[in-house]
Amino acid sequence: MVKIAKEYIFDGANGPTRLLGLFEGRRQLIIHHFMFDPSWDEGCPSCTHFENDRPHLPHLHAKDTSYAVVSRAPLAKIEAYKQRMGWTVPWYSSFGSDFNYDFHVTSDEAIAPVFYNYRTKAEHEQAGTPGYTKGEQPGVSVFLRDGDSVFHTYSTFARGVELLVPTANYLDLAPLGRQDA
Repeated sequence: MVKIAKEYIFDGANGPTRLLGLFEGRRQLIIHHFMFDPSWDEGCPSCTHFENDRPHLPHLHAKDTSYAVVSRAPLAKIEAYKQRMGWTVPWYSSFGSDFNYDFHVTSDEAIAPVFYNYRTKAEHEQAGTPGYTKGEQPGVSVFLRDGDSVFHTYSTFARGVELLVPTANYLDLAPLGRQDA
C-alpha cells in the first residue's frame, strides 16, 4: 500500500471533490480509468463495453466498496456521453490534474515519464507495444481509506482489465471465442 499524499481534485455532477469524496463514506474504492481524452467527442469503445459489463453497484456497496469512473475529458463531455449511454454510475473528470499521469493511464513524456503496465517507454518499444507509450490507456485502480488517509493498493492495465469484463470471459469459453483480432 502506498499512502496518497497529493491532493487530487475531480469535477463531478455535484461539483469539485477530493479523492476522499469518491469513497462516498465507504472504506474501499475501485476506479475505472475510462479512456476519454479531452479532445474526443465520445469515450473509448472498449471502455464503453467495460462499463456496460460493470458489476451491480449495490453489491459492491454492501461490501463497503464504492465504484467510480474517472476520465480526463471535461465534465460536460462526460455528462453528455453518460446520458447518451443511460448510465448513472459516478463519473468524474480529472481534467487539469495529474491524476491520470500519476496512475500511468495517460502517457505524455512532456508531463511525466512513460510507465504503463509496469513497463518503461523503452521496454514497450523493445516488446513491440509502442502504442502504449502515448495518450490514453485502460486501467483499474483500487484504494483503501483509513480515516482521512487514502492508500493506493492495486492497479491493473491493458489485458489485466479484461479479467473484469464478464462477457469477455464467457466468450473465452465458447468455441468461436471473442471473434476479434
